[in-house]
Amino acid sequence: MKPYAALAACLLIPIMSADSPAMTAEPRPIMRWPDLLERPRPAPDRTLHYGDDPLQVVDLWLPAGKGPHPVVLMVHGGCWQSEVADRTIMNWIADDLRGQGIAVWNIDYRGVDRAGGGYPGTFMDVAAAADMLGRDGARHGFKTDRIVAVGHSAGGHLALWLAARSALPAGSALRGAAPLPIHAAISQGGLPDLRFSSNAAGHGCGTDAPKAMAGVASAARPDIYADTSPIEMAAGGARQIQVNTTLDRIAPPAYAAAYEAALRARGVAVRNVTVADEGHVELIAPGTAAWGRTLPLIRQELGL
Repeated sequence: MKPYAALAACLLIPIMSADSPAMTAEPRPIMRWPDLLERPRPAPDRTLHYGDDPLQVVDLWLPAGKGPHPVVLMVHGGCWQSEVADRTIMNWIADDLRGQGIAVWNIDYRGVDRAGGGYPGTFMDVAAAADMLGRDGARHGFKTDRIVAVGHSAGGHLALWLAARSALPAGSALRGAAPLPIHAAISQGGLPDLRFSSNAAGHGCGTDAPKAMAGVASAARPDIYADTSPIEMAAGGARQIQVNTTLDRIAPPAYAAAYEAALRARGVAVRNVTVADEGHVELIAPGTAAWGRTLPLIRQELGL
């Protein structure tokens, strides 16, 4: 299945969990993937490699003028599968940020359907791409003292994971020696609970991909969610914001509400923002209410 068709198929699968709001008549059509992907596609300024695999790359989006520029670390979704989506589905919002003077470090990674993907490879890719920003970002014109991670769908899970990564045990291979400090993580229609996603009948991404992300329990690693699922990980110090839309069939607002409640019970504050009458695609489409609500959140967290 080509990525374009795979994205469309994922969007059309309804969520049937007991935690989801009842489906109601839509007041107006929500966006489908062709509504975004058939727009003229903006191009990044540069591409860097952090590994040998073709997916181990980062696209740089550089605003006009002399830097250093404030930077967003961007993580695409696609149900953790490279066949479903890659970093280019984020190009339109990356271009919009670039036009407003905000640089973007848009990462790619091996999905669970690629050799080396899943646990631990996908996480190690995301970590390596993030740490490369901390190590090399300044010489590329990025201001790295106040980084905001923005992730969509499965990328929302990974953005929240990056925010919690610094709290992993010092000996964890996923933590690394010096994890990139994240000031704030913004999850757009995210999937922050791998345990739920791995067991939810009718889940929009299916259950195989989140299971591959969580990995297999072993004597050395009996709890497969403690280092992979943000809802069960020890929280880092980053601010956390979730942006959801009421007509999202992949990640309904109930997912964000469950995450916020679980972290609040542990004394961790999470801000939830819900946009009415839009869906999953609108979250990463310039000109929509959902992206219009997200932009000022990004600017605020960057201190602009």
